[in-house]
Amino acid sequence: MPEKKNTTKKVFNLESVLKSKGFSAFMAALFAIFLGLIFGFIVMTVASPANSLPGFRTVLLGGFRRLGDVFYFATPILMTGLSVGFAFKMGLFNIGASGQYTMGMFFALYVGFMLKPADGIHWLICVLAGFLGGLLWGLIPGVFKALLNVNEVITSIMTNYIGMYLVDMLIQSNGAMYVPSKTRTAYLPQSAQLPPLGVDNSSVNISIFIAIFIAVILYIILNKTVFGYELKATGYNRFASQYAGMSGKRNIIITMAVAGALSGLGGAFAILAPSTIPGSSMTYEPINIIAANGFNGIAVALLGNSSPIGIIFSALFISHIQRGGTLASLFGYKPEIIDIVISVIIYFSAFSMLMKSILDRIVKKRREMRTKDHAETGGKDDPDADNPARALDNDKKGVN
Repeated sequence: MPEKKNTTKKVFNLESVLKSKGFSAFMAALFAIFLGLIFGFIVMTVASPANSLPGFRTVLLGGFRRLGDVFYFATPILMTGLSVGFAFKMGLFNIGASGQYTMGMFFALYVGFMLKPADGIHWLICVLAGFLGGLLWGLIPGVFKALLNVNEVITSIMTNYIGMYLVDMLIQSNGAMYVPSKTRTAYLPQSAQLPPLGVDNSSVNISIFIAIFIAVILYIILNKTVFGYELKATGYNRFASQYAGMSGKRNIIITMAVAGALSGLGGAFAILAPSTIPGSSMTYEPINIIAANGFNGIAVALLGNSSPIGIIFSALFISHIQRGGTLASLFGYKPEIIDIVISVIIYFSAFSMLMKSILDRIVKKRREMRTKDHAETGGKDDPDADNPARALDNDKKGVN
């Protein structure tokens, strides 16, 4: 008897996992990735049939030859992905991650050049400055949304451009930061750079561990705390949450401030990373172009279903195929081929979630109708009540 109980318990747990929203989102992401890769292979075949197989193999496996770079390039988009995903949970679309990213980068640069604290804490103060810069820039759309009901998409797009031009102007007017002959910033002092992990020919550093730790903390906050519950409840229905006593305006401002701070950290991690060339560092070139990592964060958040844990893996995956895409140039392909693959993956991811939502709605409605008919007729239990797939299939066949 005890063995039978244990077996039943395991089956129940497996079924609950298969029916969970997290598993459905995971399968939707895998399906989108599969279709995106297939589409990318078709494009590569059309462009160069002879090189399509080795080129596609490089896209899939090339990142394993550059694992240090995979983690290095994944860190900024992981942070901007967390920023966008955290705002999504609140029902907000933080399309201003690029501006917040750039502002965090500028604050980190400014502290790196202008302050001279002890070597052991200089980089840490720079990171905190980047956090503060992104937070302040994220507050702007949050305040407009909460107090004036201005759509956050409009204000955050505007702050992207304002932040970009403002930072470029401030850097070019600062002689201690900008080198006109090189049209970029000077090298940061060694004390301001993040401690490297010692991987040859790679700038990977401890920021990848900090980013993963932040993602885990966000997951705990969103799923295990009252504050996280209030944020998600406000995102589901702002008016119902207010009726329940939750402060919608406060939650909107806090959410956008936290989202901005996360993007700001992404900018700080990118600019404070150590260079592979001794005596140098990462530099910023003010060329009036919005930071791409902010928009890449949107793709990462969508692919990760806005879950902090899912965003970790989606950021690593995007970075992995981007590194493989750069190596595909050895076979005559442009690196932009990966942008096509990523775009298709995101499109299929959005469509798969949409189809899943429609399917769940149909199945739920059908089950409610069957339950109502059962209650009215007093008949036998519906054999399809616990089997949505069978119920939907019977509906298509006209079976009652």
